Amino acid sequence: MDIPLPTIAVVGLGTMGTGIAEVLARAGREVIGIDISDAAARRAARALEASTARAVGRGRISAAERRAVLARFRTFSDLRAAADAGLVIEVVPESYETKLGVLRALDGIVAPSAVLATGTNALSVTRLAAESARPERVLGLHFFHPAPVMRLVEVVSSVLTSDRAVAAVTALARELGKEPVAVGDRPGFVADGLLFGYLNQAAAMYECGYASREDIDAAMRLGCGLPMGPLALLDLIGVDTARTVLDAMHAASHDRLHAPSPVLRQLVDAGLTGRKAGRGFYTYEAPGSAVPVPDALTPSPAAGAVPGRQVASVGVVGSGTMASGIAEVFAVAGYGVVLTARSPEKAAAARERIAASLARSVDRGRISAGARDATLARIVPAGSADALAEVDLAVEAVAEDLEVKRRLFATLDKVCRPGAVLATTTSSLPVVACARATSRPADVVGMHFFNPAPAMKLVEVVRTVLTCDEAHATVREVAATVRKHPVDCGDRAGFIVNALLFPYLNNAVKMVGEHYATPDDIDAAMKLGGGYPMGPFELLDVVGLDVSLAIERALHREFRDPGLAPAPLLEHLVAAGCLGRKTGRGFREYGRR
Repeated sequence: MDIPLPTIAVVGLGTMGTGIAEVLARAGREVIGIDISDAAARRAARALEASTARAVGRGRISAAERRAVLARFRTFSDLRAAADAGLVIEVVPESYETKLGVLRALDGIVAPSAVLATGTNALSVTRLAAESARPERVLGLHFFHPAPVMRLVEVVSSVLTSDRAVAAVTALARELGKEPVAVGDRPGFVADGLLFGYLNQAAAMYECGYASREDIDAAMRLGCGLPMGPLALLDLIGVDTARTVLDAMHAASHDRLHAPSPVLRQLVDAGLTGRKAGRGFYTYEAPGSAVPVPDALTPSPAAGAVPGRQVASVGVVGSGTMASGIAEVFAVAGYGVVLTARSPEKAAAARERIAASLARSVDRGRISAGARDATLARIVPAGSADALAEVDLAVEAVAEDLEVKRRLFATLDKVCRPGAVLATTTSSLPVVACARATSRPADVVGMHFFNPAPAMKLVEVVRTVLTCDEAHATVREVAATVRKHPVDCGDRAGFIVNALLFPYLNNAVKMVGEHYATPDDIDAAMKLGGGYPMGPFELLDVVGLDVSLAIERALHREFRDPGLAPAPLLEHLVAAGCLGRKTGRGFREYGRR
């Protein structure tokens, strides 16, 4: 028997509670908003008035529909107002005692058939349910901020929750136009369980001085297509909220990667909790503002900075997709490019790949036929590294094998003129090992492009302990010239992007291996709840499970953290030859190729 939910109470009219109330009222439900603060209730009513006025202005609803929505929302300061509600959603502060107090009080107010939902994303739903009078009707209903916009809703069951209650709220979520994902009771559930581990690692990366806050955020936006960088996102969520969630996750998992980074405590203790305080990792115009302003940590052009060397010609070594893409990037920017491979035939084939890419750009109206021809004319294929004798910058994009790269750098050392900068595009190998294969390690630097190189805007500029200022400046200047965004990082496994991305992917695999959630549910959760362009399993199958495993192993070797050990399921799939799209099967099956 279905549970009718014509009237729904929302307890706690902060930002999230107000958003949930709006979603419900717009969907035709009678909404009882309850908050002990009259000021909060008034803010919630004003927020609904403002949002519906905007909707009328944009032609999304009529004035009559707006009046009906506003009439369906009533506010009260007493929990007894929830007596007639078939569902009560509590969104009070993330405190176990506070939430339990609300649920226990509701036990004596609402009908026995009413469903009680907690909006927690860090506390135990099972524990809250067990201490209520009717644990079978208590579940978690986790909306995402901003609730009117975000489509994901996690429906959290405990071992005590009845199927009837789950079915009722799942049906409601669909009626609201949301995508409900069923999950079990563990801190963070799916989306936050993956998101907050990643955010914590970004905070730790910043705290140790490995990269600036601006470079960390730019790297994840431009390298992964994320809507916000992790440190800006922590400021939006609230540094105090993040620390609470991580504390709960660590208590459950005992995984050091979930232990809140000390910088989070320091910021919270100082009252620097993010946007709501006007300062967190960044400084904002005012408390509650979304506009960052320069502060003492904002980078500025360094006075007397060493200028880079003049670069007129570039050599690219390799014949694969990445090498071709990088050569295209340089040629489009006006550089003369020598594209070398192991044979003249391979070099010519790489140039033909570039010609095909440029032809697609002409067909799409991005460049003219004349620009295509001029770009191709700047690319000279060669079957030997000897052709690189006069280039100013040599960039290798050969196989991700350290010995192969070291042999190549020894060759480049002999062939390239003195003063030429030698760059590697490695994503996981030590740059300094390549540098030491030469007699000029000061001129060797990492220049990590992202695939596809013509489209992706990020370049990680990797400086070793031996790299000189001139070589580093040269690569940064060249990256800017080819219209890429350079970010600085040191020579350690994963650099910025892979060091933050692959532990997140690995944790997603662990969730599946532990039978907590399916790849489909996890992908949906991260796309709909986190704004990710691809779910983790979609991305793993595109990258290649073997490539992903190699990066995971490199990170584990470098940092020796048990939490970075590759997930057993990933190891098993690679051993079985299920490598993703390229083999037709990874976490999903694909058509024969």
